[in-house]
Amino acid sequence: MERVTKKSFIITTLLMPVIMLALMTVPALIAMFSEGDNRNVLVVDESGIIAPKLENTNTVSFAVSPVSLDSALAREDVDAVLVIPSDITVGQKTLRLYTNSASSISLEGAITGQVNDIIEAKRLESYNISDLDKIVAAVHSDVSLQSFRNDKEQGEQEASTILSYSLGIVLTLLLYMCMLLYGQMVMTSIIEEKNNRVLEIIVSSVKPTQLMLGKICGIGLVAVTQIVIWGVLIASMSAFLLPALVPADMAADMTALNSGTVEVSSLSTDVELLQALSLMGNVGYILQMFGLLLLFLIGGFMLYSAVYAAIGSAVDNIQDAGQLQSIVIFPIIIGMVFGMTAASDPTSSLSVWTSMIPFTSPMVMMARIPFGIPAWEIVVSLIILYLSFFLLVWLAAKIYRVGIFMYGKKPTIKELIRWARYK
Repeated sequence: MERVTKKSFIITTLLMPVIMLALMTVPALIAMFSEGDNRNVLVVDESGIIAPKLENTNTVSFAVSPVSLDSALAREDVDAVLVIPSDITVGQKTLRLYTNSASSISLEGAITGQVNDIIEAKRLESYNISDLDKIVAAVHSDVSLQSFRNDKEQGEQEASTILSYSLGIVLTLLLYMCMLLYGQMVMTSIIEEKNNRVLEIIVSSVKPTQLMLGKICGIGLVAVTQIVIWGVLIASMSAFLLPALVPADMAADMTALNSGTVEVSSLSTDVELLQALSLMGNVGYILQMFGLLLLFLIGGFMLYSAVYAAIGSAVDNIQDAGQLQSIVIFPIIIGMVFGMTAASDPTSSLSVWTSMIPFTSPMVMMARIPFGIPAWEIVVSLIILYLSFFLLVWLAAKIYRVGIFMYGKKPTIKELIRWARYK
């Protein structure tokens, strides 16, 4: 209650969905609406073929140089000088671009794009086949792929691979941040109470194991509260805000696609986008994702927080805890890395096995779940995770009950193992 009533908790909890949405949309909007400055490029065309066909764009203006290269490079009223070799249409040749200031990817891409198109058209003319460019354009293929999940229990279901991948990455990062942030919060809180000698007073009334579990559960409920609020906010936006933002023609395409009564080629909107919007507007699906997220968050947090609590009880300050934290941080990072891999290939043997190992299963399994993996794999992973949590809490409690009374010395790994063996 002390933590969730703070203004900082309330503000960050309410703003986080907005910030996450902004992080996903703002870069795309910036790329869509931003335009680079117009660059004046002086062209020295030794071939005499390319320069007459170069066209000005919003970002590049071309001008043919009637003077030599040295004279062109001496001019300060242009931004760059482009040199086209005489044999540019023969083989793979290299253009030379001299800029008076820093170059850019957009500038170089605009130049090479046009030059390549001109060279390709020139080479097609050399075959002396009438309308060859039209023939090439006619045989060009650009197929789209509509993905379906062939589920024997639920029948044929549409699947959006891009959305599943993105959702898996987001859920993995969310679990990573929660376990790292709130786990360190448990350790820091125990170190502060140990330095203030508060623990020595409290353990006269409760058992050290109860005190440790109380600390873990208290901070864990803060994380659960935050996830629940996020789930409610995102589900509300999915139910009420998203339908209002989707254009009418796109909403009609979504309805037609979901009904399965329309050809994909007749849709005016990209199929992947329609599938993604359809899933994002499914409140039941979102609540299911957040429900599973809570289950793996609780199990993973309790597992790692038990180790954090043991470390916090064994040291006197944050500096001494820094080296021992690697015992916890390293598996969390490994879990995040395997989670990224699982989002790319959720059915690989590596993804399946790492989703069963308790130290990596929370992040890896949440990366796989959006792809629709079998329910029994989720159940088995949760059972292993929670059994491991109970075992690790039992070991951490042994270290905790000894460590809270130790002062003035940073214990080694061997000493922590010896404390765990005490009866």
